[in-house]
Amino acid sequence: MDDDRPLHGVQVLDLTNVLAGPYCSYQLMLLGAEVVKIERPGDGDLARKLGPEPDLNHAGIGASFLAQNAGKKSVELDLKNPADRTTFEGLLRGADVLLENFRAGVLSRIGYDWAALQRINPRLVYCAISGFGQTGPMRQAPAYDQIIQGLSGMMSVTGTPQTAPLRVGFPVSDTIGGLVAAMTIAAALAGRTRTGKGVCLDVSMLETSLSAMGWAASNYLVSGVPPEPMGDQNATAAPSGTFQAADGALNIAANRQEQFDTLCRIIERTDLLTDTRFAEREARKQHRAALNDEINTALRGRPAIEWEERLSTAGVPAARILTVPQAMELDQLKVRGFLTELEFPGDPNRTLRVTGNGVLVNGEPLRPTAPPPLLGEHNGEYKCPTGEVTAP
Repeated sequence: MDDDRPLHGVQVLDLTNVLAGPYCSYQLMLLGAEVVKIERPGDGDLARKLGPEPDLNHAGIGASFLAQNAGKKSVELDLKNPADRTTFEGLLRGADVLLENFRAGVLSRIGYDWAALQRINPRLVYCAISGFGQTGPMRQAPAYDQIIQGLSGMMSVTGTPQTAPLRVGFPVSDTIGGLVAAMTIAAALAGRTRTGKGVCLDVSMLETSLSAMGWAASNYLVSGVPPEPMGDQNATAAPSGTFQAADGALNIAANRQEQFDTLCRIIERTDLLTDTRFAEREARKQHRAALNDEINTALRGRPAIEWEERLSTAGVPAARILTVPQAMELDQLKVRGFLTELEFPGDPNRTLRVTGNGVLVNGEPLRPTAPPPLLGEHNGEYKCPTGEVTAP
């Protein structure tokens, strides 16, 4: 399978930390690239110290690091040290991609601006991920995921009118930034086969987050209608949101007329179809609260799993609301090989489960082939005391 991956033979030098950058390079690794993680000697990626288990954090293999760094190699280099700079430049000459997520201008200040990188390797694809991009009045502002969520307007539409603004429950802006970076790197590599030249990619987490907000942004840009927080309801359709069955919540998205017709038939409320408040799409949106009350009353007669099965079978999107542990145990994920078990770094008595990316290539899931590296684990493969590059 390794040789069949789309990015087999591509080498990525990864200077990134924490999440947006490491998530990007993890996607590239899953697609077949060799990712050489360049880490600060003695400390490494800050994510090594992040996670719910203090012992792992102290050992430099925190859960946050383990989640996004399987299959990569770790080399310690101090880019202010002459010998390590020689090693780094040797690696650059043979690399396809350089990825970093420093604050704008940091790499330039230590001598590796785009012009310098082009002189070292004209075919290099250089990707910089930052909170606001390399240009503009905010380019030097510090940014973490929550800062971007707030500035993008994302938090303003999350929650209910009573609870907003709320942070999305996972670092979505970091993740989106990493995904867009991985996509554009792959596109740049494809373009290089035509031009023979490298390219400089400037990825802004603020802009990628706004782009990913879809209708929340476009409804305002096109129609001048600012989005509002609606909790678990979908602004574009009704009934579409979270409802209450006999034993708990489930989501139903009857966004099309035929789905609404089927829903009413299955819950034995065909009278709703002739009620003028609910007969057509726009009317249902205007009378959403009343419609939801009627549907919730009907749903309370059966458990959520029964409604999920009956509605899904009939073509109405419906599913229970699961916890993360419940989601990870879905048979669907097992069949597709989404999770991979690896040897736990430094602990032969423990296994590590990591996620894939949801893509099958020729029917096979993309999996990491090695556990996350210990700090400097691959120093001997890539550097020697003179600063020369050793052959991996």
